[in-house]
Amino acid sequence: GGAASVAALLVAGYLPGILVGLALMLVAAVISKRRGYSRGERVALGQLWRDFRRAFFSLLMLVVIVGGIVYGVFTATEAAAVAVLYAFILGYAYRTIMINDLPSILLNSAKTTAIVMFLICTSMAMSWLFSFESIPQLMTSFLLETVSSPVMIFILINLTLLIVGTFMDMTPAILIFTPIFLPVVTQLGMNPVHFGIIMVLNLCIGLCTPPVGTILFVGAGVAKVSVSDVIRPLLAFLFAMIAVLVAVTFFESISLWLPRLFGL
Repeated sequence: GGAASVAALLVAGYLPGILVGLALMLVAAVISKRRGYSRGERVALGQLWRDFRRAFFSLLMLVVIVGGIVYGVFTATEAAAVAVLYAFILGYAYRTIMINDLPSILLNSAKTTAIVMFLICTSMAMSWLFSFESIPQLMTSFLLETVSSPVMIFILINLTLLIVGTFMDMTPAILIFTPIFLPVVTQLGMNPVHFGIIMVLNLCIGLCTPPVGTILFVGAGVAKVSVSDVIRPLLAFLFAMIAVLVAVTFFESISLWLPRLFGL
């Protein structure tokens, strides 16, 4: 439903992502200090260099994919195929993947793809229904007529997306709510790339927000603890991510500085 460049959206996510990472690291450092957690062992520079050399070709994938998209060598869809091919060649070279593993890999990929395609099909049907009933236009008119302050509209959109992200997967949420909210924010002068980053950040936070955030259950399952045990320690991290979300929402240069620098 959006008209933003994929390359611009990809590059625009770097600074917000770094800010989220720094905010989470800061919260983790404060909690660790207060609870007296022991420090990890320092890694010598020589060991760090050896680890970097071993991981060099794996890290190079990021450069290949991002560079290829930004400089127009291939599209975002083609980048996915390039990433798969690069990862397979690398895995075969490191002997972590063998030719005999291909059938099971393809089967698992087909299952995952089928789930994603089912979600996309159902969300596209709902998106078509919204368009047929002119819901995006009605929502635009309703928000612009009932809420006079652009700031309040942005806050309402953020709250809606945060709530949606707690129970809906990111792909269908983007497909359903982009055609609803994009006309509203563009009419208020917001850049579509900026809105795209805000939407993704909201939905990412929603995925790990109690009580039904998907990642919340995954994390609890990995740690073998109940979800209720995870919720209270998670609150500080959620507040940190929401603080970054507020900054990204009201300071568009956080999202748009890099795309403008690259002329995207």
